[in-house]
Amino acid sequence: MTNSLSGDIFLIISILNWHTFSLSLIGQNTNMKNLVLLLGLVFTTTVFAKPGDSDNIVTALKQGNANQFASYFDSFLDIKFPEKDELKNIGKTQATITVKSFFEEAKISGFELSSQRESEGTMYLTGKLLGGSKTYSLTLLMKSRGDKLSIIKIRIN
Repeated sequence: MTNSLSGDIFLIISILNWHTFSLSLIGQNTNMKNLVLLLGLVFTTTVFAKPGDSDNIVTALKQGNANQFASYFDSFLDIKFPEKDELKNIGKTQATITVKSFFEEAKISGFELSSQRESEGTMYLTGKLLGGSKTYSLTLLMKSRGDKLSIIKIRIN
């Protein structure tokens, strides 16, 4: 809740700063002012909306919550499990069933984030899934889809 509130406050301050900048830059030209304000709003919401998704994905993994984790799956994705062939381009429903089954069998109960990087609308996340008697390396590849991150590739070793 606190992260959401601070994110909202930051968004409002950013919008006000853009509005102030547009007023000083363009003076009284209303159409240009509105355009700059709109561009500022789009930029701010695009840049700052996605970190909440990655935080929610990490939280779902830390809780071992396969359903919440699966809610970020893209329509089609690739999945690789330990000692199994990679499943390519499987639908979200089948991917959800498969991942839930793995979480249950491996008794996934936590997650430790190792690294998180973003580049040009693509985000990589790596860490360790904590199972009953084993830990698994996890790598996620996510893409921006509108204002949401979607998981397009899961690799578990």
